[in-house]
Amino acid sequence: QVQLVESGGGSVQAGGSLRLSCVVSGYTSTPYSMGWFRQAPGKEREGVAVIGTRSGTIYADSVKDRFTISQDNAKSTYYLQMNSLKSEDTAMYYCAAARGVIITRTAALAPANFRDWGRGTQVTVSS
Repeated sequence: QVQLVESGGGSVQAGGSLRLSCVVSGYTSTPYSMGWFRQAPGKEREGVAVIGTRSGTIYADSVKDRFTISQDNAKSTYYLQMNSLKSEDTAMYYCAAARGVIITRTAALAPANFRDWGRGTQVTVSS
């Protein structure tokens, strides 16, 4: 049974940092493309960062130069290091595995292209 379990969320002051983790299990082969998404109350889910695409590592413009996605294959874990956090980063953060190989930047940031999802971890940034 495929499982994605996020952790590391919490409350932080603006300008602070958090590192999210996503432990993946149950796959017979490692998903090629993995991503982090977020959803704020009343807003649609949006792509934040995706690793393992044919276009390289992808970041949303809103988080570029502040967030870093990485992976530790030995631990089957994906990370999202978030620095210089802003109040607008407040959301539920989800990790997800893509349906196949993600090719373009646009496809990378589209939730519809991801098939398996964790339950999320809440990030709250106060100003």
